[in-house]
Amino acid sequence: MAAPLHRPGKIVCVGKNYLDHVQEMGGHAPTEEPVLFLKPPSAVIGDGDAILLPLQSQRVDYEGELVAVIGSRLRNASPQAALGAVRGYCCGNDVTARDLQARDGQWTRAKGFDTFAVLGPHVVEGLDVSDLALTTRVNGDVKQSSRTSLLITPVAELIAFISSVMTLEPDDIVYTGTPAGVGALSAGDVVEVEIEGIGVLRNPVMAQS
Repeated sequence: MAAPLHRPGKIVCVGKNYLDHVQEMGGHAPTEEPVLFLKPPSAVIGDGDAILLPLQSQRVDYEGELVAVIGSRLRNASPQAALGAVRGYCCGNDVTARDLQARDGQWTRAKGFDTFAVLGPHVVEGLDVSDLALTTRVNGDVKQSSRTSLLITPVAELIAFISSVMTLEPDDIVYTGTPAGVGALSAGDVVEVEIEGIGVLRNPVMAQS
């Protein structure tokens, strides 16, 4: 199926935005400011599309996330203006080649493979995302279970911060961070990210031929 945006703009992601995930990755405290990185639009796939495991990596992880879709131009916005500029929200899976992330010392290759920016199943408008359940399952087993109220930097403040770094345009995408419970995917798996009020993003996993 097609992703909910045919031509997404910038894909801005934030790392280390749930304390339990910071701790599971070996940290002890939140960073002073959000940690930002980018994914290329060529990485985007939608609900039902296959996540491809690249030949360069031996460890590919799922990361279930709430995703905001920007609806109007933002630059140096206040949190209130940032929230008002969001067109809607969808589920996301920030797929990551964990071994390459550690090896490279920066995240472009690990986060940028084709099929590594999963979005869907649709964009929901007018949703209060301050306290929504987020669940990630692999083959029906719950791997991540959290709530958006546990984000270290909430959505409004996060988008405002990003707008102080770079101008956000309509159809830009913001991945807001993943909670604890990330883990490896294997060929043949089915990974699901479910967010209360949005629905279920479901994708099979395949080896790259």
